[in-house]
Amino acid sequence: MKDKSDFGLIGLAVMGQNLVLNIVSRGFQVSVYNRTVATTHAFVDGHVGRQIVATDSLEGFVASLHKPRRIMLMVQAGAAVDAVIEQLIPLLDRDDIIIDGGNSLYTDTERRDAWLTPLGLRFVGAGVSGGEEGARKGPSIMPGGPASTWTELRPIFEAIAARAEGEPCVTHIGPGGAGHFVKMVHNGIEYGDMQLICEAYHLFKASGMPTAEIAGIFNRWNEGPLQSYLIEITGKALEQVDPETGQALVELILDKAGQKGTGRWTLITAAEQAVVVSTINAAVEARVMSSQKALRVQASGMLAGPSLLKGMPKKRLIGAVHDALYASKVISYTQGLDLMRSMSLKKGWELDLGAIAAIWRGGCIIRARFLNRITEAYRADPALDNLMLAPFFMDLLNGTQQAWREVVAMAVSSGIPVPAFSASLSYYDSMRTARLPANLLQAQRDFFGAHTYERTDKPEGQFFHTVWPEIIEGV
Repeated sequence: MKDKSDFGLIGLAVMGQNLVLNIVSRGFQVSVYNRTVATTHAFVDGHVGRQIVATDSLEGFVASLHKPRRIMLMVQAGAAVDAVIEQLIPLLDRDDIIIDGGNSLYTDTERRDAWLTPLGLRFVGAGVSGGEEGARKGPSIMPGGPASTWTELRPIFEAIAARAEGEPCVTHIGPGGAGHFVKMVHNGIEYGDMQLICEAYHLFKASGMPTAEIAGIFNRWNEGPLQSYLIEITGKALEQVDPETGQALVELILDKAGQKGTGRWTLITAAEQAVVVSTINAAVEARVMSSQKALRVQASGMLAGPSLLKGMPKKRLIGAVHDALYASKVISYTQGLDLMRSMSLKKGWELDLGAIAAIWRGGCIIRARFLNRITEAYRADPALDNLMLAPFFMDLLNGTQQAWREVVAMAVSSGIPVPAFSASLSYYDSMRTARLPANLLQAQRDFFGAHTYERTDKPEGQFFHTVWPEIIEGV
């Protein structure tokens, strides 16, 4: 063992433990601390011979680290992070680095950065994606904070991160809360992606396909353009058989989805930035709707649906759903990237969207084959206004839009809810429509509130008001 450890980690839940094992496997010595001392010793005793130093107090933990100290917090987001920071402050020296590796709201990260910087401490909000497997084998890491911290953290973070085409899936994202902001948007895209996959499954189930056959479809899709972690685990989940009943396990799982808040945070931020994230919004609302199980069961026996289900031949259905899913997934990423672009301009973060797409290619939950194409699109045109306008994606959407429409039309005609497919298609159609009916909306606003409007036959930036006919109530 070395006299001093290279890195320190506080919080030994599953993610924390796996990150420690990853770090030490790369040749670094790590000191660990957990509020429950027994947890610390049980973990270290279970990995005798590894370069892991158990500490029983924060004082001992801090004293065991090389300067400048690099301390990562893997504790529950919110008040727990603030509480640990408060305890650490009197023990640390100038230029020591505190890294929050949890799913903290980016505005909390900015608040903590403003709190610690005047004290001479450096604070990093680092998004970590990949779950416990990624933490152990290589996650995608999105660190923000002062640029000076990247020099200190780069050797460790590049060593433990996943790799895609030989490149480590980590880069310095930007100052302040940029790292946690990008992780939040990553999770929003993840919400959209998952809901779209669920809607594809729902369409196949409604057509009468057995679960095992649907599993086979997703497994085949994972060998083509749709290859991704989420498609892969979907096939495996659908294959899983319940040992107690012999039925497909997924059909025994109650249809009530949970959420931890990052999708909702994405919606709130998008609304504040006036950015459309309709696919992500549909995904969040679908989870909310799923939670109303008792009401849905009651309504299912009271509200009418279509008398006839509209279908299509199986082979055509599978191909059409493939295209609709591919196109809609592109929209989910497009909306997330647009939100990052908007916030980057507002904050002056100078986010490199190509680099961000590149580090999502491995380790993280939304890793997918077509992220290579997204990386290429932004490297070719860093100022790209919208991902749909990049040549590859423009051709893809133009080529899939007819099947996409057929799937949504079939679902609507058959009474099968596809909120994310529908929202994605509406986004695409709105973007390609040169004249939207907002002209009438502006007339309405001017009618009741004198909000004014611009004219098509006058220079942009000139505003007009009309004296509209008086509405007399009761007449």
